[in-house]
Amino acid sequence: MMRPSLNDLSAFMAVATHRSFRRAADELGTAPSTLSHTVRALEERLGVRLLNRTTRSVSPTEAGAALLGRLHGVMNSLDEALDATAAFRGSIAGRVRVNASRVIVGYLVREILPLMAERFPNVKLDLVAEGRLIDIVSAGFDAGVRLMETIPKDMIAVSFGKPVSFQCVASPTYLEQAGEPQLPDDLVRHRCIGHRLPSGKLYRWEFQRAGQEVVVETDGAVVLDDEDLMVEAAIKGLGIAYVVNWVAECPIAAGQLKPVLSSWMHGPERMAVYYPGHRAVPPALRAFLDTVKSAPDQ
Repeated sequence: MMRPSLNDLSAFMAVATHRSFRRAADELGTAPSTLSHTVRALEERLGVRLLNRTTRSVSPTEAGAALLGRLHGVMNSLDEALDATAAFRGSIAGRVRVNASRVIVGYLVREILPLMAERFPNVKLDLVAEGRLIDIVSAGFDAGVRLMETIPKDMIAVSFGKPVSFQCVASPTYLEQAGEPQLPDDLVRHRCIGHRLPSGKLYRWEFQRAGQEVVVETDGAVVLDDEDLMVEAAIKGLGIAYVVNWVAECPIAAGQLKPVLSSWMHGPERMAVYYPGHRAVPPALRAFLDTVKSAPDQ
């Protein structure tokens, strides 16, 4: 049997991942009819049907799903092997467009960009702060960075950096005046600083202890859509804020804020860079991935 070409396998991966000849053709810059012919020829060469096709849908067969799963690892290994030659070609250059939440963009600026500037000075990072979880492929991004549990299952995810957790914080002055809440239900008697999500909804505060889950829908005395500003409001004594631990670290260390309800907070989560697995990973993106993987995790 003649071995399929990389173009044939890449065409199949794109169609099987998108489950659409049209979307795969848009990504690869070719016609859907060309992709259909390529995949059909691949099936004939292998002697097995890889895709189920109807007028409305495309989905991998059992054989197609098995092949797709193995090809992801093979293609990634091939990309890494090719990228390893970059040192012999000269310095790595290019642009990487990355989508992330504003808080994570702040982390990248503080922790990752200095390392990138030192190791890969010719790689340009285009960071876009986006509160909504978007389709990075259709929006033209090379990668996204989110909490691991929010990343779409069809993406390759690489965890990195310090674990992320949430904290309830308030100023010592506020707590002296209002008292310290001992239970999440006590928050109804406190001024709370609400977090407005990009959807327009208020973020619900989630707590957990000994298997007990508690969700508090705060009617914030102050409502903001930026966690740094939420911390500033808490420092000014405007109430209790529920924020990512990073943004509160320095004010807590300086005595400007004090954690409350610590025993009720969820355990830490991991951040991850994610990107579509059916694409070849460009050297500039590989440089970014290698840098974030080297970030300290403590």
